[in-house]
This record gives sequence, C-alpha cells and structure tokens, in this order.
Amino acid sequence: MRKTLDRAFKSRVLDQFHKRLDIGKVSPFDAEIAGCLASDAFCPKYRCKNVIFFSSVNHNATSNLDTSPLLGTSLEERCDFDDSKALDAGKHVNAKDIADVNYEPSGRHFGESDDPDEDVESDEEMEREDGNADVELGVLDLFDRSREDKENKKEPLEEARDESGHPMVRETCKLIELRHKWNRKLEGELRHLLRCLNSHQVIAVLRSQSDERIAVNFFYWADRQWRYRHAPLVYYTMLELLSKTKLCQSSRRVLRLMIRRRISRRPQDFAYLMVSYSRAGKLRSAMRVLNLMQKDGCAPDLCVCNTTIHVLIMAKRFEKALRFFDRMQRVGITPDVVTCNCLIKGFCDANRVGDAMKMIREMPLKGSLPDKISYYTVISFLCKEKRVGEVRDLLKEMKIKDNLIPDPVTYSTVIHVLSKHGHADEALEFFRESEEKGFRVDKVGYSAIVHAFCLDGRMEEAKEIVNEMLFKGCLPDVVTYSAVVNGFCRIGKIDQARKMLKHMYKNGFKPNTVTYTSLLNGLCRIGSSLEALEMLNKSEVEWWTPSVVTYSVVMHGLRREGKLKEACELVMQMLGNGFFPTTVEINLLIHALCRDGKPGDAKKFMEDCQSKGCTINVVNFTTVIHGFCQEGDLESAFSLLDDMYLSNRHPDVVTYTVIVDALGKKGKFEKATELVKKMLHRGFIPTPVTYRMVIHRYCEKGRVEDLLKLLEKMLVRQEFGTAYNQVIEKLCAFGKLDEAYKVLGKVLRTASKSDAHTCHILMESYMKKGLPLQSYKVACRMFHRNLIPDMKLCQKLSSNLIAEGHSDEGGRLLIKYRNLPLDTVLAVWQESRNTKRRSTIKLLP
Repeated sequence: MRKTLDRAFKSRVLDQFHKRLDIGKVSPFDAEIAGCLASDAFCPKYRCKNVIFFSSVNHNATSNLDTSPLLGTSLEERCDFDDSKALDAGKHVNAKDIADVNYEPSGRHFGESDDPDEDVESDEEMEREDGNADVELGVLDLFDRSREDKENKKEPLEEARDESGHPMVRETCKLIELRHKWNRKLEGELRHLLRCLNSHQVIAVLRSQSDERIAVNFFYWADRQWRYRHAPLVYYTMLELLSKTKLCQSSRRVLRLMIRRRISRRPQDFAYLMVSYSRAGKLRSAMRVLNLMQKDGCAPDLCVCNTTIHVLIMAKRFEKALRFFDRMQRVGITPDVVTCNCLIKGFCDANRVGDAMKMIREMPLKGSLPDKISYYTVISFLCKEKRVGEVRDLLKEMKIKDNLIPDPVTYSTVIHVLSKHGHADEALEFFRESEEKGFRVDKVGYSAIVHAFCLDGRMEEAKEIVNEMLFKGCLPDVVTYSAVVNGFCRIGKIDQARKMLKHMYKNGFKPNTVTYTSLLNGLCRIGSSLEALEMLNKSEVEWWTPSVVTYSVVMHGLRREGKLKEACELVMQMLGNGFFPTTVEINLLIHALCRDGKPGDAKKFMEDCQSKGCTINVVNFTTVIHGFCQEGDLESAFSLLDDMYLSNRHPDVVTYTVIVDALGKKGKFEKATELVKKMLHRGFIPTPVTYRMVIHRYCEKGRVEDLLKLLEKMLVRQEFGTAYNQVIEKLCAFGKLDEAYKVLGKVLRTASKSDAHTCHILMESYMKKGLPLQSYKVACRMFHRNLIPDMKLCQKLSSNLIAEGHSDEGGRLLIKYRNLPLDTVLAVWQESRNTKRRSTIKLLP
C-alpha cells in the first residue's frame, strides 16, 4: 500500500513539474522545492511523515488530532482526499483516491478569483445524500453526560492572542490589499511571510480583513501552499468569522476540510455552520447539519441545541422546536436562558402569548432565571397588538417577581415598538411616564414618536414634539426632519415640506437622500412628476446623491402621468449611473408602452435595458409579445419568441397562451393547435386561463371537433373538471345549441352540481330560441343521470310545452316530480327558494 502511494505521489509531482518547466512558468523557488521533492520521491526510504512542514501549528505530533480509531492519527494518513467516503470505517485508500498533497505548482494565485464552492457538494447533492427533509432528532442520542463532564474537566483550548499590531501581520495585510495588481514577486513575499507567521498571527490577519470573502480567499490560498498547514485554531476562527456572514458554502467547505484532515471537531463548529446557513435563508440545509454531526459522531451540546431551536423557529417549525426542546431535556441537556428566550419568541410569533408568559414563570424551575430579553420579547408582541394595559402589568411583574427594574432601555424599547406600528398616542404616554421617572429620552426616541405622528398624518402633534425637542435642548437631527418632510408630503402639503427643508439648512442640517426622496415622492403624488424630474437632475448641483429608490419614485410618477418617453429616458440615465431597476419596474413600463399601442418602442426599450446589463426575464418578453398580439402583428410576436431562445429565456405557459389566443383570434387554428401540442410536449401544464382561452376561440369559430380533440390531449397533461362544461356554456353564448347538445354526454358523466348548472343554461337557451322540446330532452337526460332539474325552470318548461301543443311531454315532466320521494321534492323546492341561482341536488338511489 505504501509503495503504491509513493509511486502515485512521485508521478503526480514530476508530471506537474515538467509541464511547468517546459512552458517556462516555474519560479526558481518552486523549481527548488519541486526538485527536492523529486529527489526525496526517488529515495527508497521516502515517507510523507519524514517531511518537515512549515506550519502555524505547534510541533506536537498529537496536538488536536482526532484520536478516533477509525480515522487514525498518523501524519501519513492525514492527506486531503476528494472522496468524502474516505472517512468511512474499514475503507482502504488507493493511489487513485489521492486528490492533492497540499502542493499545487499550477494552482491559482491569491489575487485571482477562487470559487468558494470548489470541491464542495451542492445543496441538491446534500439533499440527496441526507435523504429526508425533516431533521432527525437522533443526534441527541449521542449526548453522554459523563463524557461531557470529562470534556469540561479538560484543559480549555488555547485562546487566540491579539497579534493585530505585530509588524508581520501589518505587512501581510498590506500585501493582501495589493491583490488586484498581483505578480509573482508579491506572491513570493506573501508566501515567505506566511511561513514566518504563527497561528495567532494568521488569525489576526484573518480578523483584520474588512470583507470576509477576502479572508476566505487568503485561507484557501494559504492552505494550498507547499509545506504549510493551518493550525486547528485557524479553522475554528475561520468558521467563527463565516458564521457572521451568508457565505454558507465556504463555511461548509472549511468544516469538510477539518473532517478530511482529521482536525478535531467541536459541537460549536457545527453550530457555526448552522448559523451561516440560517443567515443565508437556507433553513432546511441548516437543519441537515445535525445529520452531518450525527454521522461524524460528534455529540451536541447546549450551544448546538440553542442554534437548532432558533433555526426551527425561524423556519416556522415551532411544534418541532418544542419536541426538540423536550427531547434535549430527556437526554440530560439542561436549557439556559437563551433556550427559553428562543421558545418565548416562538410562542409570540405563533400568537400564543399566554404560553410565553407561562414559560417565563416556569424558567426558575428549569434552573435559569428570566432576564430582560425574556420580558422585552413579550412586551414587543403586546405593543404590536396595542395591548397597553397588559404591557403595564408585565412591567410590574418584571419588577416584583424577578427584581428587574425598568430602566431607560425598557422604556425606549416600548416607545420604539409602539411607534413602529403606528401607535403614536400610546408611545407618547410611555414617553411622558419615562420623563416623570427621571429618565432622559434622546433624539432617537423623539424621532420615533415624530415618525409615528407623521405616518398618521397628524402633523400638528409632530410639530409640537419637534418644538419640545428644541425647548429642552435636544436638537433634532436629519432623521427627525426627514420624517416631518415625509409627513407633509404624504398629506399633499408640498409647500410646508419645502419650508421644512429651508428650516433644516437654517439650523445647520443638510438634507440627505431620504429627505429629497420623500419630497420627490410628494411631488409625484400631486401630479408634478416633471418638476420632480427637474429636481432630480439638479442633484449634483445641490450636492446630494440619488439612490435607486429615488429614481424609482420619479420613474413611477412619470409612468402614472403617461409621460412614458421621459420615464424610459430616466431608466437609461439610471442605468448609466450604476443603478438597476427591478424586472417588475421594467415590466410596468413595458406594459404601459404596449397599452398605448407602442409594442415596437417597448421592444426597443427592453433590448436597451438588456444591453446595459439589466436583468430581463420571461415575463418582460411575454408582455411585449402580448403587445404585438394585441396589435395583430403576429410576425413580430413570433420573431420575439425566437429571440427569447437566443437570450436563453425560455417561454412559459403564459407566453404560449398569449400567442395561441392571437392565432385563434386570426382564425389560424392549425398553427394554434400545433403550438398547443408543442407546449404540451415541452412539459408545460395548461392553466385554467389556457383552457378558457382555447375554448373561447374555438367555440367562437365553431371548430368544435378540433376543440374536442385538442382538449383530450390537454386533459391528459392536466385534469380540468369543468372543461366540457365551459364548452357547452360558451357554445350556448354563441348560439350554437346543436353542437352544445352533442357535447352534453361528456358533461353528464359525472352528474355533479356544476353539470346540472350547465344543463340549466342549455335548457334556458333552447327555451329562448323557442325550442322547448329540445329543452325537455335535456331535462329527461338529467333525470336519467339521477339529477333533478330546477323546479321553477321545469314549471316554466312545462307551460311552454303545453303552449306549443306538446301537452303529453309537459305532463310527463311534472309526473317525474310526483314520483320523487317527498323529502327530495321538499329539499329541491327549499333550495330553489332560498338561493337566487339555479340549483339542484343529486338523486339518492
């Protein structure tokens, strides 16, 4: 086995070395290393364990290595394999399994882009690997109280020292900042510095990066360097940094590297990965980390349990969180205040404030006292529901039972939550109460109340609060003034808003983007979008920078006033300044252009947006195609359909429905039928709109036979119970009663209420045309299918039959009612009396 590994390793290194040497890309330093490696490889006593690595780890052969007998601890076995199954017990490693040996002469430079998901399974692969979507709570069975006590008695892991001020750390950070103009010399200097850094200094470099993505790239780059390996503490720090971001795939890759390289995994490392997944919104993947943890044999601790409960509550799986909470207590994990606070939040989110209060009262029995966060969570929910009396009772209980005296933070929380949800009077009431207790409210609290009054349109009260701020020496800031400006604009008082802007300048406050956006929105509300556009164009002169929201506000104002040309020009200006409108905003403009009969301009506008890097989706294409179809320009519609494929945008069922409708309107049913078959062949499921459109167009032109054949193919793809009912009703509307009568057999197969309603429509249509005998035939077929026609309709039909000289048929129709059971007749009569629409019931056997 060892000889096989030696030969594979020697062959890989020599091949890479000769390739690089042939093309002249080997630096002297790399050539020296590779030459030494090659000479060692030819040595018969060559062993990986004899190589002395430059490392940030302390030179201790057993330091932080996984001592599992299944994994082994020798340096020789700690190679990095791409095969994730290499961790399975009893599996031997062949030479072909070797993926890398920490040396990549042809690898990437640090400044180049590094795919963080390289060698990492996708989420879809992980889903297939883990099987069930629901989390398996079996990971809690790994918990062992005795083992936890032993681990707690162990010496704690050495904490990272703060080495951020070390000269080598600062020099390394300077070189990393030059990554955009990277060259071999700079990379050689960085490589040299890396080998001089200890683990604490590497951690300091990682923590010094302003962007965690740069830290991840440095971590990967360093990991690829020859004769260097990260210390376990570096892995732990990297996971901790990534847990504060949404870079969940990078976090997962780091954890996998730890597993492959036999680095000891702590429960909090898995918790870091769960937090990273939850920040990225991948809550199901976060829960699957427990399965990974269970496979790894790592027992959960309280940190993992708290993270799990938090993720379950974020995923709206509160009942599962309660089951997990109960299970963790049964295996011996004692919850703390963080656990209970998570559950209290879950109770409040589920509108179960009573259970939340019960949890607070039972917390001392579980070994943890409630803190202010416990009460603040419930208070925030009560403030949202405007239950002020219960808030006061809770503040008293908080003080008496748990000795938690309300402080300025408590009142500030109540004021902000009430103001946020528009309860201005209640917020002001608590504001006065806090002042009476001697708590000083800052400008943030004042601004919150001002904002609440402005949202309600109560500008006089808002102005009084601002004057009170000035009187007490608490100067309003730009946020307060912006709220007042927005309030005046919401009620249409633009002149007052302008005066407030002047007042801001007078008091030394410069309006910001939010202030100007509020003013522009107010101008667009009163129909002065051109004035808003002019003010927007003067933004550079007045020294303020518009945002994407600013452009959107003015664009929508121009669109609502029908100034589409100016709106499209503003979008182009917006794109030129680096702001991108959403696909919804683009579609609104496209729809407005098409509604004005300008699909050509809409197409040009869409193409211009796409050429400038704006995202265009299938809805935008479909809207333009619909505009061409409305104008009857099918050639342009089909041309744009082809352009969709060239732009890698595939039409959906709505696109096909629009074009089929246009073809049916033009009477081109052969092409329409082919297009529907093409849609079905591509796997699209017809929607109810598709069925209604096809039925309408084919019935309008009397193409009933073609329609029935097409419906059979469509119903195979997607069942639509009322398809034939709509065919009969549509044929009746177009006066084609004979064709409708031929389809009646397909409707009466199910004998449902909707079928009876369709039969009533057909009967009434025959009676309106003076054909009561045909209506009588429909009624007889209904009786034959155990359906009872509407009593009033049958009485009217009987009268028409007798008047037309068909007294026998009229009499037989009434006799059919007399032969029915009394309860059925009374039920039919009562139902027809109580409802305005025609109704029926199914005849019981």
